[in-house]
Amino acid sequence: MTEVSTTRARGRRSRLHTRRDSTPGQNPHLRVPFITRRVPPYDLLDEEALVRIEQAADRILAEIGMEFREDPETVELFRQAGGKVRQVSPETWNIKFEPGMIREILRTAPSRFTQHARNPANSVEIGGDAMVFAPSYGSPFVMDLDKGRRYGTIEDFQNLVKLAQSSPWLHHSGGTICEPTDIPVNKRHLDMVYAHMRYSDRAFLGSITAPERARDSIEMCRILFGPDFVEQNCVILGNFNTTSPLVLDGITTRGIREYASAGQGSIHLPFLLGGAVSPLTMAGAIAQCLAESMTSCALTQLVRPGAPAVLAGFLSSMSLRSGSPTFGTPEPALGSLVMGQLARRLEMPLRCAGNFSTSKRPDAQAMQQSMMSMMSAIQGGANYILHSAGFLDGLLSMSYEKFVMDTDMCGALHAYLRGIEVSDDTLGVEALAEKGPGEHLFGTEHTLRHYQSAYWDSALNDDQPFESWEEQGSIDAAQRANARWKSILDQYEAPPMDADTDEALQDFIARKKASLKDAWY
Repeated sequence: MTEVSTTRARGRRSRLHTRRDSTPGQNPHLRVPFITRRVPPYDLLDEEALVRIEQAADRILAEIGMEFREDPETVELFRQAGGKVRQVSPETWNIKFEPGMIREILRTAPSRFTQHARNPANSVEIGGDAMVFAPSYGSPFVMDLDKGRRYGTIEDFQNLVKLAQSSPWLHHSGGTICEPTDIPVNKRHLDMVYAHMRYSDRAFLGSITAPERARDSIEMCRILFGPDFVEQNCVILGNFNTTSPLVLDGITTRGIREYASAGQGSIHLPFLLGGAVSPLTMAGAIAQCLAESMTSCALTQLVRPGAPAVLAGFLSSMSLRSGSPTFGTPEPALGSLVMGQLARRLEMPLRCAGNFSTSKRPDAQAMQQSMMSMMSAIQGGANYILHSAGFLDGLLSMSYEKFVMDTDMCGALHAYLRGIEVSDDTLGVEALAEKGPGEHLFGTEHTLRHYQSAYWDSALNDDQPFESWEEQGSIDAAQRANARWKSILDQYEAPPMDADTDEALQDFIARKKASLKDAWY
C-alpha cells in the first residue's frame, strides 16, 4: 500500500471511529452533508406588515442613502446602475437608490447554490430548503474549564477546526473560529485558511479583512481545487459586515468585489445593536437590516451577475441600564423570523441567528439563550447558520466546552428538522396488535425494527437515575463536555490530502510571508 493510500485508509478509519464515538446509539442515516428541512418555516407577519417593512427599507435607500468610503470603483458601478451619487468628501460618497432599484439588481443572484468541499461528499447546498450549520466566528479569546479565558492561538484555531471536522452535526468548517493572536495580523489569514484546508475536508470561509487577503484566500483555493474548477464553481465564501448605520467602507467593498469577480460566494451582514446603530424597535432594525444587506449583495451582481450572495441579519438587543449588547433575547429572535420571510420574498439565501449567549461560562444561561436564538434561525428558515457552535461571552470568547454542547444540540435539531413520517409502518398499529391490550411492546417486531433509529440520543446528556449519577461523581454538563472535547481531539486524525497539493500550499504561504514585514495591528 502506498503512503497516500495508507494515509487515506487511516483517515477513513479515523472518521468512522470519530463518528461512532460522537453519536452513540444515534441514527446513522442522520449524518448528511447538509440538512434538507422537512419542517416548514414559520411566517410571523402578514402581507401588509411585510410590505410596510420593505417600503421603509426603500425609503431609507431613497431618502437617506448609503455612504461609501475609499472605493471610487464601487461608486462608479452604482452610478452606472442608476444610483444618485453625491460626493461628501474626497473619499466619501452618498448614494441614493430609487425604490425597487436594488431589488431589480438582485434578480440575477441565485436563490440556491453549491459550495464545493475538497471532499465532494461534504459539498453543501445553500438556499431553498437546505440548511447548513457552521461554527462560531471572530472571537479574540478562547476558554475552557482547565485554563480559563485567554487570547486565542493558532493551536486553538487548529483544535477548533478539528472539533468541527469531527462532529457529524456540523456541515461547514467556518472561518475565523478564533483569532490566532500569536501570528502577525497581516499573515494569520494564510495559516487560518490553510488550517481549514488541511485539518478539514469540508467547505470553509476565507479571509475578508483586507482585499489582498481575500485574493490570497482565493489563490489558495486555486491551488487546492485547480484554477479551472474555481472559475466555474463556488469553493469559498467571504463573510462581510456593513458598518452600521448605512456605511460600506472601502476595505469591505473591495473585498466583496474580489470574491464576486472570481465567482465566489459572499455573505452580507449588518451587525445591528438596537438603540446604538439601529432603531431600538425591532421593526425599524429589520428595515435597516434589509436595506444594508440588499445593497451590499447588489454589489456582487454589478461585478459579476450570478455570483452567489447571501442576505444576512445579525439583530441584537441591548441592556439599556449598562449599554451592553444582549444575546439570546426574544425580540431579535422574532426579527430572525421576519428576515426569513423577507429573504424568501427576494428569493435569496439567508444567514441569521445562531447559538448566541452573553454567559461567561457554559452554563444554564448559555444554553437557554442559545436555544432561544438558534430556534429562531431554525423556525425562520435560515439557510446558513454561522455561530452554531462555541459562541460565549457575547462573541468575545470561543468555548471548547460550549462547542461540543452546541454540536450536541445541533444533533437534536437534525432530528427535529426531519419532521414526522406518517406511513403504515410508522403508525405502528401492528405493534399494538402483536400482543394485545395490557402487554408491553419491548419485544415486538416493530420495536426491534425501529429501536436504533426512532429517537435521537444525546452524546452528552446524563439521563440515568439520580443515585447512579451521584455515585459516579455528580458530574455536570460542562464537566462532561470538558472530557468530551479532549477525547475527540485525542482520537482525531486529519483527512488525507495530496502531498503535492500540500507542498504547493505551504510554498505559497512561505513566499507570501517572506514578502511581508510583520504587522501586529
